[in-house]
Amino acid sequence: MTDLDHDRPATDRTEARATRKRAPSASLRDMEASRSISVEPRTLGSRDAIGTDSRIWKSHSRAVLLMLLGEPAQRDVAVRYWDGEVEGPHDAHLTLVLKHPGALRRMLLPPSELHLAEAYIHDDVDAEGDLEEAAALGDVLATRVRPGRFVRRVLPQLLALPAGYRDLATPTRRRWGIGKFAPRHSPSRDRRAVRYHYDVGNEFFALFLDERMVYSCAYFKTGNESLEAAQEAKLEHTCRKLRLAPSELLLDIGCGWGGMIIHAAQRYGVNALGITLSENQAEFARKRIAALGLSDRCRVEVRDYRQLGSAEAFDKIVSIGMVEHVGHRRIGDYFAQAHRVLRPGGLFLSHGIVTVDGARPKTVTRRLTDWMWRGRGFIERYVFPDSELLPLGEHVLAAERAGFEIRDAESLREHYALTLRHWVRRLEANREEAQQLVGDTTYRVWRLYMSASAHQFATGRIGVEQLLLAKPDATGRSVVPLTRRDLYSP
Repeated sequence: MTDLDHDRPATDRTEARATRKRAPSASLRDMEASRSISVEPRTLGSRDAIGTDSRIWKSHSRAVLLMLLGEPAQRDVAVRYWDGEVEGPHDAHLTLVLKHPGALRRMLLPPSELHLAEAYIHDDVDAEGDLEEAAALGDVLATRVRPGRFVRRVLPQLLALPAGYRDLATPTRRRWGIGKFAPRHSPSRDRRAVRYHYDVGNEFFALFLDERMVYSCAYFKTGNESLEAAQEAKLEHTCRKLRLAPSELLLDIGCGWGGMIIHAAQRYGVNALGITLSENQAEFARKRIAALGLSDRCRVEVRDYRQLGSAEAFDKIVSIGMVEHVGHRRIGDYFAQAHRVLRPGGLFLSHGIVTVDGARPKTVTRRLTDWMWRGRGFIERYVFPDSELLPLGEHVLAAERAGFEIRDAESLREHYALTLRHWVRRLEANREEAQQLVGDTTYRVWRLYMSASAHQFATGRIGVEQLLLAKPDATGRSVVPLTRRDLYSP
């Protein structure tokens, strides 16, 4: 009994003992609370004020790493502690840097994809080397953080590490607010979500995109092409699938910075309308269109796809990287609206990311672990708010219910992994300029999001599909040839 216990009433002393006895078996709810309540151990205050407790904290950190990653000699990743000591293989492609004694607590308490990512973007930990390897490490942790084992064995070691260290980083990338702006996927909320993503500015995106500012997967024939060549090949491949012809009216839903409509107007002589919810993108696209002398054939408007008028009619429609932001409840409206404004006999190409892993059967343990790990929390809060990845089958069903006929489907999954690796290398090469434009935290957000996405595409967790949809006329005719030969002929 401490001196403080002597000064308390008997009932308070009993309650205090009961609280201490319950601590080792903390629940997941307790773990959430420990993250939000800042505990201030006596030795905290700055990285230099670690004191003699460092050896004890390192011992607890080693115990956590041993349980989750195995023996140092058997790991694929090296670990460098806050005092400079390194454990693990000398030839590791990735070194996990623990910036302070409480780093693992910040990463894993409570265990979730979001907290793992936040520990990196707020500089509690760093990842030196290939960040795609760090995403693979996240997969390892997700499989080994089993609820029962975690609470019994790992949690006591994490609770022994210090909390605090709020002064180690000054975040500049705000979380997406969870307040009730409007119903999910309502026009006003979608507009805010899109602008949240693009408010980092055109100058930032120009640091890693190609010269056309195409913000979707490229198309590689060998994998060794430059990003510029591969993005031009994707635009050309898409136009060929649509069988564009001079003077046709083309609608681009979610046109980005205008790369697609400009290419279609220049190469195929179409008249194109692009719509986007981002003012930044629209302003950039309009200036580029004017500079290229295409204002008589291309225009860009800030408009929601639900605002397309019933009197508007287009020969062809394309939508690249837009369907991910429509959502499960609105996917039927998305295809129905495209069907309404497409002329009979026309074609609609919908290009979007789909979930693959969600269709695989899962055990009860795996479901519980997934619930605890809360996948996509990082993307939701820091990158693409309200985005939803649906299985390809849900896209197909919604398209057919709207009246479309499926004429072609092509997976570009490997192409997106290659594209993202180009983007990551370019961003890393422009690190200092990126940090000056948006700050270190936002630079880390984009570096992590693109590296982790490359890993997910490469491992088949997510995919990207191009669906070519036809709206046959009254006689059943559409403009699709009998074979695909025209897609690949010179």
